Amino acid sequence: MKGLAELVMRGRLQALLVVVAGAGSLLFCWISAAALALVTLRKGAGAGLWLFMWALLPAGTLVYAFGDSGPLTLLAGTMVLALVLRNTINLPLAVLSAVGVGAVTGLALMAFAGAYLDQMVAYFSEFLASLEQQLSQGGEVMELPRPDAPQIAGMLGAGTATMSVLCLLLARYWQAALYNVGGFSVEFKALYYPATVTSLLLVAAVGLYSLGLQYRTWAMICLIPLTFAGLSLLHARAEMRGRGTGWLTGFYIAWLIFDPVKLLVVLFAVADSWMNFRQRWSKGPGNELSRRDDDDGAGDENNDQNNDRDN
Repeated sequence: MKGLAELVMRGRLQALLVVVAGAGSLLFCWISAAALALVTLRKGAGAGLWLFMWALLPAGTLVYAFGDSGPLTLLAGTMVLALVLRNTINLPLAVLSAVGVGAVTGLALMAFAGAYLDQMVAYFSEFLASLEQQLSQGGEVMELPRPDAPQIAGMLGAGTATMSVLCLLLARYWQAALYNVGGFSVEFKALYYPATVTSLLLVAAVGLYSLGLQYRTWAMICLIPLTFAGLSLLHARAEMRGRGTGWLTGFYIAWLIFDPVKLLVVLFAVADSWMNFRQRWSKGPGNELSRRDDDDGAGDENNDQNNDRDN
């Protein structure tokens, strides 16, 4: 993957080829989005927007031909987050911006992609009907709830926001690998939200969830920043305890499969906003993880981006 990042940063033509090649693909649009974010972070908004305009051609063609706006919304969402990070040099704020990306994506789908949402409703209905038949072979009749268009719009909005954050983090990892080795690790493990922000996100999520089943997928959009903050806390703890990548891999597998683990990660982030676990851990005897080291590492990464602006 580092070789791909080197190719993207080799010149404008190479970056254009990578971004355009994946922009019209359902399988590889995330590579284009990450490459677009890398150029934006390193070269600035002008270079990133120039690539984004060219990427609109294959992504727009996919929307026109098949009605699938997935690559287009992912490119746009990642571009927004990259611009926020480039201008603020604040990773928590960039990740927090994913809430707006998800909400705008869902609302735009409801306003302009009604036919596509109807197709998705029909697809889910057929899939769930087939699943009901398989589950009812034992004699007990199973009835699974069918999602409607607003639910699917919220689900797609949450998916776009999550993928946009992942593409941004990949681009940030590439940037650190090329120009500031180890900087991304320090920056990500310091991802943290104060209690005020956490409380607002929780109130919004609970409020949407309480409106009924139709809006529960929209509530998930508000929990995306807390999810990444919780994962950041997990990585910081693993580093402090000397846990290897095998332990983290096992946790991520459990996180993908079991919903209670996802909720636990969010609760960790909420508790961290009040208790500031990293600072507490750094005061323990023999701990190598310190708040001052985090600040110094973040400062190195910020200096790297400030130098990028001059370039």
